[in-house]
Amino acid sequence: MKYILFVLAGACSFGMLSTFVKKAYESGFNVGDVVGSQNLFGVLMLWILVLVSAKSNKQATAASSFKVSKRQVFSLMLVGTTTGLTGMFYYAALQYISASFAIILLFQFTWMGILLEAIVERKRPGKEKLLSLVILFIGIIMASGYLGGGKEAISWMGVTLGLLAAVTYALFIWFSGKTAKQVAPITRSAIMLTGSFILVMLVFPPHFLVNGSLHEALLPWALLLAIFGVVIPPLFFAIGVPKVGGGLATILSAAELPMAVVMSYVVLNEAVNWLQWLGVVVTMCGIALPELMKRMKKPVVLREQL
Repeated sequence: MKYILFVLAGACSFGMLSTFVKKAYESGFNVGDVVGSQNLFGVLMLWILVLVSAKSNKQATAASSFKVSKRQVFSLMLVGTTTGLTGMFYYAALQYISASFAIILLFQFTWMGILLEAIVERKRPGKEKLLSLVILFIGIIMASGYLGGGKEAISWMGVTLGLLAAVTYALFIWFSGKTAKQVAPITRSAIMLTGSFILVMLVFPPHFLVNGSLHEALLPWALLLAIFGVVIPPLFFAIGVPKVGGGLATILSAAELPMAVVMSYVVLNEAVNWLQWLGVVVTMCGIALPELMKRMKKPVVLREQL
C-alpha cells in the first residue's frame, strides 16, 4: 500500500505544477526561464540529497547501492530525457490549444501506458484495469472543463504536441520502473533528471542566469517547480513504480488531474463548475478501482485455498 501512496504523491506533485507555472508567467517570465530554472535547481537539489545520503549511510552493503556503472548512467539519463520532453511538448502545445483541451490530450498517457505494458509484456490487461480506464476517460473529460466550454478550432500542431507529451509521459512512467532498479532510488532520480537537464539546456539556453531574472522574482517559482516537478515525482516514482508495476502506476498517475483542478480553484481562484467537481470524484474512483477489486479478490482466494 505504501508504494501506491508514493506513486499517488508523485502524481499529485505533478498536478501542482500548472498553478505554479501560471503564477510564474503572470510575473512576466517565459517558457525558457521557467523550464530551465526548474531543471537547474531540481538537479542541484537531487545531487545534494545523493551526497548527503551517501555520507550518512556508513554500511558497506547499503552504500554499494550508490555505485552505478557507465551503462546504467547512460540508460537512466536516456530515460530522463522523456520527462524533459514531456514538459517541453506540453508547454508548446499550450501555445496552440486551450489548457482544457491540452490536459485531455496529455492524459491519453493512461491508455498508452496500459497498451505499452500489454505489448512489451505480452499479456492482456485485467478487467479491473480496463474498467478503470473507461472510468478515467469519463472523469478526465468531465474534470477538464472542456465539456462546459464552447467549441474551439482544432490546431493539428497543438494536437500533435499534446499527444507527443502523452507518449513521452507514458514512456517515463514505464521506463522509470524498469531501468537500473538495483540502484538507490534517489541516485536513479538524480541521474535521470541530469539527462532531462542537459536536454532542456540544449533547447533553452540558460539566459536567466545572466539577464537578472533570478533576482527579479524567478527564484521562488524556480524552487517550487524544482521541488514539486523535478525532485518529488521522479524520486517517488523511482520508489513506487518498480513495486506496483507500470500499468497500475499509469492509472494512479491520473491523480495529477484532480490535484490540478483543486489547485486552480484554491490558489488561482478559477471557476470550477459542478461537472468538473463530479469529474474529479469520478477520476478518483477510477484510480482506486484496481486496488479495491484486488483487495476484494483476496478473501475469495483464501477461501479457495482452505
